[in-house]
Amino acid sequence: MKGLIVFHPNMEDVEALATKALLVRAGLVIDAITTSSNKWIETAFGQQVRTDYFLEEVEVDTYDFLIIPGGKYVGEIIKEDKAIKQLANQFNDQNKLIAAICAGPRFLGQAGLLDNKQFTAFPGSEIDMPKGTYLPHEKVVIDGNIITARGAGVVYDFVYAIVKQLKGESKAKELLEDILY
Repeated sequence: MKGLIVFHPNMEDVEALATKALLVRAGLVIDAITTSSNKWIETAFGQQVRTDYFLEEVEVDTYDFLIIPGGKYVGEIIKEDKAIKQLANQFNDQNKLIAAICAGPRFLGQAGLLDNKQFTAFPGSEIDMPKGTYLPHEKVVIDGNIITARGAGVVYDFVYAIVKQLKGESKAKELLEDILY
C-alpha cells in the first residue's frame, strides 16, 4: 500500500515526521508532497526536510491513502487553499482512507468531508466543521474512511488507527510492540 503525506512549511514536526516514520516502519510506502513552491520545508520547530514531490508531479489515483498533519501552516493557508481540499475530495470520492491530525482536519471540514461525521481535532479547529460532531476528549476518531486525531501527543494512537485500517489489527499491534509502546 502506498500513501501521500502533505508537507508544508510550518507543519508540526511530530505529526508529520513521526507519522511518516512509523508508517514506513509498519511496511507502508509514503511519499511526501507539498503544495508550496519549494521542496525544502522548514518545520514549525526549525527542522529542514525535503519533500519527495510537488503535488502536481504525482498521479494521485495510484495512492491508497492520504495523511494531513497539522501545524501553524494550517492557519496560514486555510483560507486560500484549494489544492489540499481538492486532494482530500479526490481520495474521498474513491472512498480511500484520509487521516488528519491536530489542525489538519480543518481542510476536511472546509471541504465538507466532516459533515454528519464524528471527528476530533485541536481545540478551536472545530470551527470549520459546523455540521459534524466534535469529540474534543477523544484521542482518535474513525468515521467511515476518515480518521482524525487531536494533536501531536496522540501520534502513536493516530498511526495505530491508520495501520489497523490499512493492514489489520495484528499488524498495528505488532508495530506498537516493535517500538515498545
